[in-house]
Amino acid sequence: KETEEVFKVKKSSYSKKIVKQLKKEYKEDLEKSKVRTEVNSPTDVEPPLEKTGQIKDIGQEDGTANSEHGEEEMEVESEKEEEKPKAGGAFSSALSSLNVLRPGEIPDAAFIHAARKKRQMARELGDFTPVDSEPGKGRLVREDENDASDDEDDDEKRRIVFTVKEKSQRQKIAEEIGIEGSDDEALVAGEQDEELSRWEQEQIRKGINIPQACIYQPAEVNNLYYQNTYQTLSYGSSYGIPYTYAAYGSSETKSQKTDNTVPFKTPSNEMTPVTIDLVKKQLKDRLDSMKELHKANRQQYEKHQQSREDSTKAIERLEGSSGGIGEQYKFLQEMRGYVQDLLECFSEKVPLINELESAMHQLYKQRASRLVQRRQDDIKDESSEFSSHSNKALMAPNLESFGRDRVIYQEQVKRRTAEREARRARRRQAREQTGKMADHLEGLSSDDEETSTDITNFNMERDRILKESSKVFEDVLESFYSIDCIKSQFEAWRSKYFASYKDAYIGLCLPKLFNPLIRLQLLIWTPLEGKCRDFETMLWFESLLFYGCEEQEQVKDDADISLLPTIVERVVLPKLTVISENIWDPFSTTQTSRMVAIVQKLVDGYPSVVNAENKNTQMLLKALLLRMRRTLDDDVFMPLYPKNILENKNSGPYLFFQRQFWSSVKLLGNFLQWYGILSNKTLQELSIDGLLNRYILMAFQNSEYGEDSIKKAQSVIACFPKQWFTNLKGDKTISQLENFCRYLVHLADTIYRNSIGCSDVEKRNAREQIKQIIKLLASIRALDHAVTVANDHNVKELKILIEGK
Repeated sequence: KETEEVFKVKKSSYSKKIVKQLKKEYKEDLEKSKVRTEVNSPTDVEPPLEKTGQIKDIGQEDGTANSEHGEEEMEVESEKEEEKPKAGGAFSSALSSLNVLRPGEIPDAAFIHAARKKRQMARELGDFTPVDSEPGKGRLVREDENDASDDEDDDEKRRIVFTVKEKSQRQKIAEEIGIEGSDDEALVAGEQDEELSRWEQEQIRKGINIPQACIYQPAEVNNLYYQNTYQTLSYGSSYGIPYTYAAYGSSETKSQKTDNTVPFKTPSNEMTPVTIDLVKKQLKDRLDSMKELHKANRQQYEKHQQSREDSTKAIERLEGSSGGIGEQYKFLQEMRGYVQDLLECFSEKVPLINELESAMHQLYKQRASRLVQRRQDDIKDESSEFSSHSNKALMAPNLESFGRDRVIYQEQVKRRTAEREARRARRRQAREQTGKMADHLEGLSSDDEETSTDITNFNMERDRILKESSKVFEDVLESFYSIDCIKSQFEAWRSKYFASYKDAYIGLCLPKLFNPLIRLQLLIWTPLEGKCRDFETMLWFESLLFYGCEEQEQVKDDADISLLPTIVERVVLPKLTVISENIWDPFSTTQTSRMVAIVQKLVDGYPSVVNAENKNTQMLLKALLLRMRRTLDDDVFMPLYPKNILENKNSGPYLFFQRQFWSSVKLLGNFLQWYGILSNKTLQELSIDGLLNRYILMAFQNSEYGEDSIKKAQSVIACFPKQWFTNLKGDKTISQLENFCRYLVHLADTIYRNSIGCSDVEKRNAREQIKQIIKLLASIRALDHAVTVANDHNVKELKILIEGK
């Protein structure tokens, strides 16, 4: 079994020709082995051992020594072996004591081991003599010191050599295939046996290697190391294989073939004859392949070099960019912390700012409400005093029967009357000093004078609010409440990392961020006062004026460009809305003029913000309209007196009537100052329908017909914007003025009737007054009424009067 396993280890692909040759020689060796077995001599057992074990010893021990010490040591050992014939005989006698193998019997592992031990002992004792050391019968089995088989596993060689005994193995093969050992045809038929083929191929491989190593060895060495009963032949003559590849398949080899062998043909793809041209061609092909390989390697090398350069550049670029990213990350982290701290600060301070702003607005509102209430009380007092139907019940309808409340009421009336007259006297005295007494009419002045007590209280409260406002940020660093410091932080962000600045929508957040700080600076800003500072000259406006306007090219849709307009929209307009709703007095011409001026400035300077589509602008305009309508409903009063009472121009009712009339005309002029800001429809509704037709025309009907009425009509027409009548087509004026035009026509007729029967001077004066009425009608584009008056009163200068309007 061990032998069969050994046969399965090696496998080659030699041709059947060589296999048959080996079988033939094996047959001859088998016959010789039988002869030696019958004699039962020690040499009969030794050849297989020498053929197996001694070959192993030579291959492993002597062969190894030869590779180290050279050929000379091999010859010396050969001579020493020849000098010990007696020792060899003793070893043979010891070996013969073992059980002699029967023909065809395969030695077992114990027999092989015992033989090996005895041979090793004989070698150590120097009692070892090679068997059949005759020169002609030994065959060199020495391996080449450069042979690659030296590197094979020692155990594997040992097993292959020692377990193969030609005699018993061949007999076993013959028995297994069912033929006799001497039958050549049966041996040929069983050549397909796998185990035999493996053994034969292994022997062939070793045989091919042996001549290569032994070409230069002397014959004595060959005979010394490999002796057996076989006939000593060269490798080429024994197996029909030449020493060199060039002689492979020659006629000499063919002549050695026996008749019972199959003709052997050399494969065309194996063992091709080697010529110089073939070697040159192979070398040239190898050189070409190496050049191609070198070229491919060169290209690959250049590719790797380029990749290395690109990687180096990328590393340098990324290292440079990573530094910028690190700095950007650090900066953004700092900005994040700063903004968080700023928002936390504002979350604490904004409620305080809102409270202070509300307190200041409330203070101004109380003062404005007090003045309006005083004017209303004065009108009620005068109306009750000069009314022909006034009585104590009407003056104090809810008084007790004992009269205690009536006394208190009368005392309050007297006090208000005294204060009112005192104020009028002081204003009259001031006009006399300035020389404006002749042009002044009662009712045109605004009664907004305050007492010293009210002024003192107002100033004290305002100072307190301002003092509180100065303490809002007293516990905060300057970098968290100074507009310049906050602006510098975001300017640095914008200049260094504009992309992240834009992605964070800082331009949209800045107006809201600056809102509480700007409102704190606008705390006492009231454009209704003459000493109020223009907001465009304040520090916050100058600080933010050039924000985002660097020398570099402006980015499209940059929100920072509209920073100030947005602040005006979100800060200034809401403040103006509160002022117009709670503080502005439409009866005051001065306040109205200042209010119109600031709104007109915003309309002209910030058209993108202050327009009809903006919500804050709409809220401001709505607040203005509500305030004017409330004034029209609550503050306008026109008394009605009989003409006989008004004939006395020094009486109280006449003066009160004149004062109310001229205050209404002043209010009409104040309303019409909003031309260009409010729509024409809204203004005509307020001024003409709500004030002229409702109050002023009633005063015209109760007025004296003549020069006084014409003067009042001229004052009313002077309030109308001329743009209302420039684009009118036809001979008619606007529809809301039809009542006023009919009154003027009626006034002309009345003047003409009153002049009938009077002196020529009076008639001439009446005719001049009629011409003035025609001019007034022509100035408001009421040409149809002007023609009617001219035709009725035979005025021929109509064309001149119309063109000279």
